[in-house]
Amino acid sequence: MSNKINPKRREPTAAAVAAGAGAGVGVGATGVATNTSSSTGTSSAGNTSSANTSSSSSSSLSSAGGGDAGMSADLTSLFECPVCFDYVLPPILQCSSGHLVCVSCRSKLTCCPTCRGPLANIRNLAMEKVASNVKFPCKHSGYGCTASLVYTEKTEHEETCECRPYLCPCPGASCKWQGPLDLVMQHLMMSHKSITTLQGEDIVFLATDINLPGAVDWVMMQSCFGHHFMLVLEKQEKYDGHQQFFAIVQLIGSRKEAENFVYRLELNGNRRRLTWEAMPRSIHEGVASAIHNSDCLVFDTSIAQLFADNGNLGINVTISLV
Repeated sequence: MSNKINPKRREPTAAAVAAGAGAGVGVGATGVATNTSSSTGTSSAGNTSSANTSSSSSSSLSSAGGGDAGMSADLTSLFECPVCFDYVLPPILQCSSGHLVCVSCRSKLTCCPTCRGPLANIRNLAMEKVASNVKFPCKHSGYGCTASLVYTEKTEHEETCECRPYLCPCPGASCKWQGPLDLVMQHLMMSHKSITTLQGEDIVFLATDINLPGAVDWVMMQSCFGHHFMLVLEKQEKYDGHQQFFAIVQLIGSRKEAENFVYRLELNGNRRRLTWEAMPRSIHEGVASAIHNSDCLVFDTSIAQLFADNGNLGINVTISLV
């Protein structure tokens, strides 16, 4: 059963996403990519906004439950930055009148935002001592995180918090949506309707018109084992005058969930075989860093021609449980 995808040409520095049309069902189904005449390289739904965009820092803080008890919640409110409403954490500096502002905002100010007096490099050691005995809520509490942490653990936790908002996983797209994990697929179906989805753990992703000039993306969804995976094939000029293809799979899920799977990509034909096997990336990580570090299936245009048939390239994609 074939399904058509529409890869879009883009300039090497412009945003692009290869979108699809139709749907596919069945193990071993084939998704066929075809090019469009679009040269803007921008998904038609790329600028679609969502009512589920991430809440501001102030709303996250106002909904946070605090630390061990109500007293801790009252104490945390004393550390609220008047500019960004995030927490003022050690080292804590105050103005000559005793007003606090976080380090991030302080570097952008010329005067105290509370009293308009001059900023001073005065350490508030008393507040620093209080801060060391207070538990602060994770800034992603508005997305369901219930963790309360001492300030020395707060930053590290928030960088890897499984409740932090997810960005739209479409590579190269200008879509600015972000929201909780359980709404990612809804966003893709509503705002990127043209992306094809195939069912089954073993499918063939057929990219057409691989000889298109410039940077091109092909994207397809694969559903199996109760999860959704995004297949990405990117063609870009990573080095001067040298175009390469980068193929990778990412899970619409967390890093912990991704550890339960392994994907296999295979180019097969003309008595040749090229394979890559790895754990899928979580959409929390995205694919940009993997492509930059060549931590994916990488091959240049000359290798692609060895496996291509009239400008079309088929990639066998297999998802397995670990």
